[in-house]
Amino acid sequence: MCLAIPGKILEIQELGKMRAARVQFGGIVRQVSLDFVPEAGLGDFVMVHAGFAISCVDRVEADRSYTLLEEMGMLEAELASTDS
Repeated sequence: MCLAIPGKILEIQELGKMRAARVQFGGIVRQVSLDFVPEAGLGDFVMVHAGFAISCVDRVEADRSYTLLEEMGMLEAELASTDS
């Protein structure tokens, strides 16, 4: 099962017509497309599914979602499923 995982935008990159970011999920950093959230900026929190940021969330919601995934034991599996 793939869920959306909250992460923090560390760096934004313009790759031709694609807008991408380095996003931190706990201690893991992944490259993520920002094409679906043009309003996202440096330091913002986004929900990421299958390599795409699909919505912006505030820090409280990101922390809450991250904690719930961790408590359910799903966080490690979801982060492993996004390995490139």
